[in-house]
Amino acid sequence: MTDTTIINVLGRRVWDSRGRPTVEVDVRLKCGAFGRAIAPAGASMGSGEAVDLRDGGEAFGGLNVGRAVAAVNEEIGPALVGMDADLQEEVDRAMITLDGTGNRGRLGGNAIVATSMAVLQARAAAEKVPLWQYLAAGRDVRLPLPEIQIFGGGAHAARRVDIQDFMIMCPAAGSFAEALDWTAEVYRTAGLLMKKRGSLQGVADEGGYWPAFRSNEEVLEALVKSIEMAGFKPGDEVGISLDVAASEFGKAGVYTLALGNTSYDTDEWISILGQWLDDYPILSVEDPLGEDDRQGFQTFTRLYGGRCQIIGDDYLVTNAARVSEAAKDKAVTAVLIKPNQAGTITEAFQALAAAREQGLGTIVSARSGESEDVIISHLSTGWDAGQLKVGSFSRSERMAKWNECLRIEEALGSRARFAGRDGLAFAPWDREES
Repeated sequence: MTDTTIINVLGRRVWDSRGRPTVEVDVRLKCGAFGRAIAPAGASMGSGEAVDLRDGGEAFGGLNVGRAVAAVNEEIGPALVGMDADLQEEVDRAMITLDGTGNRGRLGGNAIVATSMAVLQARAAAEKVPLWQYLAAGRDVRLPLPEIQIFGGGAHAARRVDIQDFMIMCPAAGSFAEALDWTAEVYRTAGLLMKKRGSLQGVADEGGYWPAFRSNEEVLEALVKSIEMAGFKPGDEVGISLDVAASEFGKAGVYTLALGNTSYDTDEWISILGQWLDDYPILSVEDPLGEDDRQGFQTFTRLYGGRCQIIGDDYLVTNAARVSEAAKDKAVTAVLIKPNQAGTITEAFQALAAAREQGLGTIVSARSGESEDVIISHLSTGWDAGQLKVGSFSRSERMAKWNECLRIEEALGSRARFAGRDGLAFAPWDREES
């Protein structure tokens, strides 16, 4: 029998896609298996998510992770040595208990999640199979429907536009590879369109174009035009997905847009979003309301959940209890799953399982501060999440994850199935229900 006892845990400082320090952890098992993982970092964050431990001070703008690395090497590692990597939940619970805070603030969410993911990677390596296959455990799984940014805004692009992510989805594609083919053409034509207009000004944190627009509607119009220029039918073959990230500009039911410097109450803001749904081929909307606007989420989902997917991110922070409550409230139709937001692999899976039990869709997601780590490609496939959100179609930390899914699809061969349109989650109830 393979001995999956943890014999060594090593943390180190590495660098993320924004050139900021982050935590990498190596885990070695008695059988010789090895796992490695890197903690990502968000820019737009929900108030209830696990927090990173940073050093403060002047070096690297206060973002150094010396304390988090020390936590891995001096506390977490010694506590885990001798534990069985086969018991992921027990390993994760031990770290949560050792930390002793509600938000992972003592040892650091970055230290804990990197260790949690590395233990999982080591356990799969002990079976001598890819992580997606270990997680699938013999069950049929699907390649996820990708959600890919074309234009970046919000906290990822110096708030040049209010909406954080303007993305596309290709539900009519016949395979994951074809979905990337279509995306590549839309991304390319969007760049050509911006260049022709003289408004191409680099890329945002997640690799999407960072042009100067006069309004949020102008971005939507440019995205539709890019889809058409690439030779696809907007809405039929290629649709739009928005990450509104409304908590970034909405508090206590007041939504203030930088473009136009105009404020709206919840009902007025919902009306604007509803007009966008009427005017543009939008298939999915993430965090349309602020995380503190529970009633707004309920109203928006009641009105529009039958025609587009409505995702909770900052609102739910990959928390199983919040997911179950939101399902009871009929406040969302899908849930974003971010391991570092939850704090551990176990908690991320619990949130996904809670969503699945309630009939909600699930989207495994990257963060704006990413790395070469491709674990979410395996999580989205092995957990059969149905959707994957990584960022744009440029920058190696993004492309590494898309490319890994291509390898997984190739490895599955004739057994490969693409989630496509079935990956989307619309409300099963009558949207006119009060």
